[in-house]
Amino acid sequence: MADYDLIVIGSGPSGRRAAVQAAKLGKSVLVVEKGRRVGGVSVHTGTIPSKTMRETVLNLTGWRERGFYGRAYRVKQDISAADIQARVLKTLDHEVDVLEHQFVRNGVRTATGEASFVSPHEIRITGPGGETRQERAAFFVVACGTVPFRPDYVPFNGTSVFDSDEIIELPKLPRSMVVIGAGVIGVEYATIFSALEVAVTLIEPRASFLDFVDKELIDEFVHELRDRNVSIRLGSEVTKIDLDRAGRPVCRLANGRDVASDVLLFAAGRMGQTTGLNLAAAGLESDHRGRLAVDPKTLQTKVPHIYAAGDVIGFPSLASTSLEQGRLAACHAFGLAPPPPPEFFPYGIYSVPEISTVGMSEEEVRRRNIPYECGIARLRETSRGHIMGVQNGMMKLIFSKKTRRLLGAHIVGEGATELIHIGQAVLNLKGTIDYFMENTFNYPTLAEAYKVASLDAWNRAFGPAMALDA
Repeated sequence: MADYDLIVIGSGPSGRRAAVQAAKLGKSVLVVEKGRRVGGVSVHTGTIPSKTMRETVLNLTGWRERGFYGRAYRVKQDISAADIQARVLKTLDHEVDVLEHQFVRNGVRTATGEASFVSPHEIRITGPGGETRQERAAFFVVACGTVPFRPDYVPFNGTSVFDSDEIIELPKLPRSMVVIGAGVIGVEYATIFSALEVAVTLIEPRASFLDFVDKELIDEFVHELRDRNVSIRLGSEVTKIDLDRAGRPVCRLANGRDVASDVLLFAAGRMGQTTGLNLAAAGLESDHRGRLAVDPKTLQTKVPHIYAAGDVIGFPSLASTSLEQGRLAACHAFGLAPPPPPEFFPYGIYSVPEISTVGMSEEEVRRRNIPYECGIARLRETSRGHIMGVQNGMMKLIFSKKTRRLLGAHIVGEGATELIHIGQAVLNLKGTIDYFMENTFNYPTLAEAYKVASLDAWNRAFGPAMALDA
């Protein structure tokens, strides 16, 4: 007999949603969390802290007001690491309180400790003091998340060389920083510290970065970063990292150049947090990055009653998709078929400026040989942009010339992660350029950019000139 209908290992976005969904179906649920408090990586070292840090930096530096008051404008002249951490801690306390209340309200039990499989239907929970207990369940959801990749050649020390989980607790703001890895996490932190006037060098061994984002958007983004004196070293492999006499990290590059800085952030990848799970006892194994393979439609591993969700299964590794994965896993386990997921979901990169994208990029449209046209709107050209003092940012819409349907929406600039949902809705509802042209948008808003961009595309592809050519 099982002690629980479902045991969830991990309390991040996917684990939380799986547990609550199962509880709402009347099932008995236990969530095992090895951290001191529930919430997982997302709440304690990942999504919530980094986005809180970003918002704090933008507020205290007066970043959004500099279009009017000049680059020297500050809300607080001397910003310290303590200023940032104070707001982060307050936000985390609120997030944990909300989650704990959600579990209590839905009758979800929690256990603090590290879980490891004893058999396919049983786990051992080792508590903080070494005490152990065993629990059985009919179904499991492995939602243990990820940890930073920490290669041996990087001299992590917690004082001048950090991984992406440690950087939140930086004791003192540096004057210079090197970020290794131009993935989402590396780009976010590089631009956040740049907004604090830290001299940032971003190093990436590949010749490009954020390849899933439309290239024109990346070009716009890179232009703005270079205008802020962010040094971007693409195609630069780090062969060695030394510490000088003062303890400052020095990166030795394969091209013979050295880059020294006060602080180094290594953000080149993450690993599934599966090492201690004893997966073999459950008949499972992880790949070389600690990730679990699942059926993308059901999220079942090769052991049918064991599901996995969230970052531990790899791409897209977004909190938003992790939430839906947890719900899908719980629904499938207990015979409830949720509606099929929408065809398109948005990506949000909380850099400075924000990047958000949904649907096909221009490169993907070309690969598919779809006749198309693009429309561009500059956020500074909207009345709301003038009011806010926005100086940069753009929206790019891609339309099919044959069906007039929206194929992709891509935004870089203020409010991008909020604005993208209009494009997401139109995409999933198979809307056309006519929606943006015929509907009224609140005035003044940044959302007006949708109408500006659609009119730009219309003039290029469907306007009077095209009619005469026909």
